[in-house]
Amino acid sequence: MIKAIILDWGGVLIDNPVAGFMTYCSQYLKVPKKTFIETTSKFYEDFAKGKVTENAFWKNVCSYLNVAVPSVSSLLTEAFRAVYSEKKEVFSIVSSLKDKGYKIALLSNTEMPMVNFFREKNYSFFDLTVFSCVEGVIKPDKKIYEITLDRLKIKPQEAVFIDDKEENILSGKDVGINAILFKNPQQFKKELLSLL
Repeated sequence: MIKAIILDWGGVLIDNPVAGFMTYCSQYLKVPKKTFIETTSKFYEDFAKGKVTENAFWKNVCSYLNVAVPSVSSLLTEAFRAVYSEKKEVFSIVSSLKDKGYKIALLSNTEMPMVNFFREKNYSFFDLTVFSCVEGVIKPDKKIYEITLDRLKIKPQEAVFIDDKEENILSGKDVGINAILFKNPQQFKKELLSLL
């Protein structure tokens, strides 16, 4: 029996912000987008695991790129605000599941500025939020799924996990969670209803 729905944030509940985010930040720093993406990938994992602050992240990136560190308080927050776009249909589905008594959890690989932004939104239907930068571990590491299940106080088979990245889905399945690779709201709803 399914008791909880665990959702990824970017790419499932909201349009994947990465492309817009990369464009915004590379334009701000006045560097080619491809160069910016290659550089940030060198420093992303520690940032996503919460091992370094945003300031330290930018110092590393900008030093590597040989450009000035952003003068704004949080370039990541500015970029995220600029590209943030909720998938209303998915929010509606999740809200109705909450009304039916399912526990709703968010499981996201993200950084502290985005966590702060999420908290500002004050969403009412999440019973649990698990963020990589708070836990020090990122998907597809199995530990982050185990943390989520433990806090929900459920067994793996009592959960459905939805993500838009196949490696995260496969890792969730390895833990024993029912998992759906998100492609679009209609497909997500159809596959989810078949499991409930």
